[in-house]
Amino acid sequence: MYGDTETVRRILDRTGDTWAVVGLSGNRSRAAYGVAAVLQRFGKRIVPVHPKAETVHGEKGYATLADIPFPVDVVDVFVHSALAGAIADEAVAKGARAVWFQLGVVDEDAWRRTRAAGLDMVMDRCPAIEIPALGLG
Repeated sequence: MYGDTETVRRILDRTGDTWAVVGLSGNRSRAAYGVAAVLQRFGKRIVPVHPKAETVHGEKGYATLADIPFPVDVVDVFVHSALAGAIADEAVAKGARAVWFQLGVVDEDAWRRTRAAGLDMVMDRCPAIEIPALGLG
């Protein structure tokens, strides 16, 4: 419901190549770490966003979206649903073109606000699953 196939394909294939990954740290056991690696293999530039601002997969990290000194195309969100809406609002303020809430991350109010602001958005989906499912990888 919150990510029809055409929107998923558009975000992955045509929205741009700079993905801010919110919640990405150097913790290899977290889903964000593996998904960011898949995005890199798919040709995306990942930008780690985490309070620790760690360098991950060779990319410099930032503590917040606002700290990133260049445009981002997609904001990929790996935080608890209760925190995700604020991240979506920050993505709109940052000028991102799309927001992607990972599996298990759902905030219907954030969905409405983000879509009303003109951004594409999907929720409760994973690009590491969608890329091969759509034959993109």
